[in-house]
Amino acid sequence: MSLSSHLQELKKKHQSLSDAVEQAQRAPGVDDLHIVDMKRQKLRIKEEIERLSTAHA
Repeated sequence: MSLSSHLQELKKKHQSLSDAVEQAQRAPGVDDLHIVDMKRQKLRIKEEIERLSTAHA
């Protein structure tokens, strides 16, 4: 897998998590810990995207 395709996949995962967090925050009865976990995953992906983008540039 090339670096650019890996970055694209990470960006897709990040967007997917963003959408999931938004939906979970609107839904009643969703566990706050689950939302926090998704936000942490999202942050790790964002940091990885930034790290790879900086190393690639």
